Amino acid sequence: MKVQVRYFASLREALGPGEAVDLPEGATVATLRDALLARGGRHAEALARGRAVRCAVNQVMGDETAALSDGAEVAFFPPVTGG
Repeated sequence: MKVQVRYFASLREALGPGEAVDLPEGATVATLRDALLARGGRHAEALARGRAVRCAVNQVMGDETAALSDGAEVAFFPPVTGG
């Protein structure tokens, strides 16, 4: 299956606006993040497990256990603070 990944804020600066990623059926956000980390380089640095990264699937906030389906849109972004 193919999902569309979008990056926001500092992740967008590091990785660009987004990309399409092929994943196996039954994949979760964790599967996607692991696939991106495996690319190494900027992906591994920006999405490292020790970094706080939030996600949304089809514009609904979620976590890494969220199941993905073909054509899903996954957004990754840093935590947002307000003042």
